[in-house]
Amino acid sequence: METPIVILNFKTYTESTGKRALELAGACQEVADETGVNIAVAPQHMDLQPVAEAVDIPVLAQHIDPIDAGGHTGGVLAECALEAGAAGTLINHSEKRMKLADIENVISRTRKLNMASVVCTNNVSTTAAAAALKPDFVAVEPPELIGSGIPVSKAEPEVITGSVSAVQDINPDVSVLCGAGISTGEDMRAALDLGAEGVLLASGIILAESPRDALLDLVSKV
Repeated sequence: METPIVILNFKTYTESTGKRALELAGACQEVADETGVNIAVAPQHMDLQPVAEAVDIPVLAQHIDPIDAGGHTGGVLAECALEAGAAGTLINHSEKRMKLADIENVISRTRKLNMASVVCTNNVSTTAAAAALKPDFVAVEPPELIGSGIPVSKAEPEVITGSVSAVQDINPDVSVLCGAGISTGEDMRAALDLGAEGVLLASGIILAESPRDALLDLVSKV
């Protein structure tokens, strides 16, 4: 996935479920085509295949488990996500935390399958630790700002600059994204100016009166 990039996490909002997930993904596709900005979406697992079949932009799984094929009822197998159309996956989101060994396991599995890995972190030190595992992206999101409407790029800019600096020292091939409270073009521009290569967001777009218009505003200053 190329940068700068917007990754929209659909979470489990009713506004991004089923047919509405298809509509939202379609709006993301339209905005990507219209503006040339890279946009990826992460729908719920049940919606992953129909969304992937409906759009050309990258579609990510929201989570993959560190499991092999076999007896793991309820688990999310990397190979299954790939076959459903996933180009990559979120890993260790604040709402789906994982052990360090499991994060490393999933990164390794996705690398073997040529899937992109986006590891979510919550501060500079965890970002540095994640970067050492060689994912494609780390997305730093202070949990207290998620869904707050207060962008990390304004409330805690040092988290972004510190994360970018730490990643550059450890593995400059890893791209740093930021999330938590991002919703406007000014928020995204501020994140990019601080050194991030994109944003990971959800409610600011999904719960907007017009997600398409909100997306257009988000990428307007890229």
